[in-house]
Amino acid sequence: MTMPLNEAIQKFSMPYRKTDDLTPLLDAIGEAKIVMLGEASHGTSEFYTVRAELTKRLIQERGFSLVAVEGDWPSAREASRYAKGEGGAETAEEALQAFGRWPTWMWANEEVAGFLEWLKMHNTQSAIKTGFYGIDVYSLWESMDEVVQYLTQTDPAGGDLELAKKAFTCFEPYNRIPENYALSSANFTEACVDEVSSLLASIRSHEERYKDEEESDLNLEINALVAKNAEDYYRAMVHSNAESWNIRDEHMVETINEIMDHHGDDAKIVIWEHNTHIGDARATDMAKAGMINVGQRLREQNRPDDVYAVGFGTHRGTVIASEEWGVPYNVIDVPPARQKSWEDELYRAGGGSKYLLFTDRNRELFDGWIGHRAIGVVYNPAYEAYGNYVPTRISERYDAFIYIEETKALSPLPKTPAL
Repeated sequence: MTMPLNEAIQKFSMPYRKTDDLTPLLDAIGEAKIVMLGEASHGTSEFYTVRAELTKRLIQERGFSLVAVEGDWPSAREASRYAKGEGGAETAEEALQAFGRWPTWMWANEEVAGFLEWLKMHNTQSAIKTGFYGIDVYSLWESMDEVVQYLTQTDPAGGDLELAKKAFTCFEPYNRIPENYALSSANFTEACVDEVSSLLASIRSHEERYKDEEESDLNLEINALVAKNAEDYYRAMVHSNAESWNIRDEHMVETINEIMDHHGDDAKIVIWEHNTHIGDARATDMAKAGMINVGQRLREQNRPDDVYAVGFGTHRGTVIASEEWGVPYNVIDVPPARQKSWEDELYRAGGGSKYLLFTDRNRELFDGWIGHRAIGVVYNPAYEAYGNYVPTRISERYDAFIYIEETKALSPLPKTPAL
């Protein structure tokens, strides 16, 4: 079957006005155990709110009890403890202040706070409490702090504490600045590899020692895993963007698998990450650069029916982002999508916000190469045409796509740095 892309969009898209309109998407997800919900930026309100509404339905209607996000494990643990009623913060906003690493607005925002409040209420009424987990690799020092502090409190005479202190001592000369460690490891062959590898192996072999109702064993293991993989990541980032990218995404996959294994064969997880992580890399130009991602690996590791990926996009609007790495955020205008891009074709098909399900019936109609917009935490619309459109085979990259025609910037929490 052949058909112009414009006609294919008109024929197979369904309007999206309210959450109930997405019921056919829930039906298409079926019995999948891993649902990946993307975003085309880290600063668009609707991407967060629609993901949250979909996730609520997956929790209530499909038995999902794990939410994993593109954030640091120690910070997300504070949010999870709040949602599960395990102490700590008194409000969702307070819990989310734990996301203190730039770009803080990614998780310390009103949209996530609203979802976290809902999750806390849901957990008070459910026998199975849903957790909120960070799967990223950046928190090397924070995770080492967590490991040493926990082992000091629970097993001060144990060998794992000595291993943790030895690993921590190895990293201490670099003043908690990852770039210092990266540059040092580039010039000296001896890095902290053995220390963090030995620590992780020992903790895994003694995991029964650390079990309790608050997932202390999982928390300890993931923090040790972060230390091991972050060391690898920061060492690689001075040599190769592709290598460091792959290490980061492999870490996220490993963390997802550890979380699911911890919760047993019936575990179901929702993953919130950028489209560039959850959409299969093999259907983009990333593959030519030797890059893999979370979506690719999870598809390779699981049965097709167990994994479902949903991409997101917009035609125009506003977004929270920074003009340079590490500087305060601003509200930035997102111009109308570039002509003949995926987002432009969705706009020209008419009908406003909509979504598409890719199935055996129509997948070939959407598998041609087309530019697909991606906005990161650093964004300059003036250079969009040169770096923000990823060549993509849409129906091979995702199982479904949600298009919101005009979007607005998300709302960072007040304590988040702003211009």
